[in-house]
Amino acid sequence: MPGRFSQQHQRVRPNSNEDKVIQRAQEHFETTLIAISGSLTGSVAALEHPGNNAGNNEALNYGEIFLRDNVPVMIYLLTQKRYDIVKKFLSVSLGLQSTTYQTRGVFPTSFVEEQGELIADYGQRSIGRITSADASLWWPILCWLYVKKSGDKSFGTSQPVQRGIQLLLDLVLHPTFEGTPVLFVPDCSFMIDRPMDVWGAPLEVEVLLYACLRSCISLMELSRKNQVSRLLDQRLVLTRQWVHDLRQFLLKHYWVTSKTMQVLRRRPTEQYGEDQHQNEFNVQPQVVPSWLQDWLENRGGYLIGNIRTGRPDFRFYSLGNSLACMFGVLTAPQQRALFRLVLHNREHLMAQMPMRICHPPMDIDEWQNKTGSDPKNWPWSYHNGGHWPSLLWFFGASILLHEKRYPKADVLLMGQMRSLLEECYWSQLNQLPRQKWAEYFDGPTGTWVGQQSRTYQTWTIVGFLLLHHILRASPEDVLMLDLEEDIT
Repeated sequence: MPGRFSQQHQRVRPNSNEDKVIQRAQEHFETTLIAISGSLTGSVAALEHPGNNAGNNEALNYGEIFLRDNVPVMIYLLTQKRYDIVKKFLSVSLGLQSTTYQTRGVFPTSFVEEQGELIADYGQRSIGRITSADASLWWPILCWLYVKKSGDKSFGTSQPVQRGIQLLLDLVLHPTFEGTPVLFVPDCSFMIDRPMDVWGAPLEVEVLLYACLRSCISLMELSRKNQVSRLLDQRLVLTRQWVHDLRQFLLKHYWVTSKTMQVLRRRPTEQYGEDQHQNEFNVQPQVVPSWLQDWLENRGGYLIGNIRTGRPDFRFYSLGNSLACMFGVLTAPQQRALFRLVLHNREHLMAQMPMRICHPPMDIDEWQNKTGSDPKNWPWSYHNGGHWPSLLWFFGASILLHEKRYPKADVLLMGQMRSLLEECYWSQLNQLPRQKWAEYFDGPTGTWVGQQSRTYQTWTIVGFLLLHHILRASPEDVLMLDLEEDIT
């Protein structure tokens, strides 16, 4: 019997007002753009606030330019060839890169111009009081995408950019007490910016680190063509090795299938000394959740959320897995295994509003103990199993990019993924304008607008525009996201 939310049962059909919705979304997007020092620089996080929160508006920061939120903004602007705004955004962000001792090399979480002065937030005003690691990791990626798409090699090889890269590499490539190649971060340091028990080496941060290092390598190689530098050569060797080691680490410890779980459950435990190579993180079979067997199916696979000694996080995180496809962390067969898993679990991940940020959510007891009863992250809401429309374009891009890279591979599967993507596109087209482009949706089916959801959220709007662009307007532009593709 087909599931309640199977393709046949979803109330999704083409909308004759598609052109009007796109036009209106573009108008909203233009409204989000704000100027710094007289020139358009980026987008605010959201256009308006709910009326019932009017008294608290002064304390909220949705009118600032967030680096994280502006990732899809800048990519969309690149597709529209509005390179001047992207360059200004990159330059202003670079100028705010911290040079103080504790945060040296860190890019700001957000910034805003007040009375002619730039004010940057390095985490001191966030709910978790934590510096955002993803903001710093995204900057080199966006910089490389800009240089590649615009052909502005002089910007990529400029002294400020190359210095900024070296400062960032000094920050992330330093030795730690841990012998692993991952970047360790506290809770609240990326898109999941409230307590969610994601401290350690969360998948999203590690995949971004991989893409960040690859982008830094490309930018350094661009500079190396114009100058001879022993220091640069040494840094390139170190960074390439780190990229290799990081990818191997992620594929070894984070990638799980039904087959790998059979091995994991039968590994010896309580190992130490010379014999710990068989179970490096001392994962006890009892920590493997009961839902995982059906979730994986026979041919599915995914990257788990985190690996920590004795405490792996088996939750599925949509953004981390999408980026792993897009940036080439996963091999082609592994990407298709991930697609099969999403098809198998579409009821959980897509539902009425694609797509869910993570699955499964913490239940009441876990939520109380691990989040401190965070009122925003209660079960099936916000980061705890909420549905975020802005995530769909990342996953859509990974599907379309896979089709471009491997056009003859498993045609039947990719046809199913294309159908799924089309259905999700129409679902958002029909719903988002009615729901005022809300930030996130609550409940097991993603039907309700989030209790504290912002309306006219920028990355909801631009995420939909990006999906429309690579699905309808200019499918070839998805190749821009391929980090392996060189400058033409």
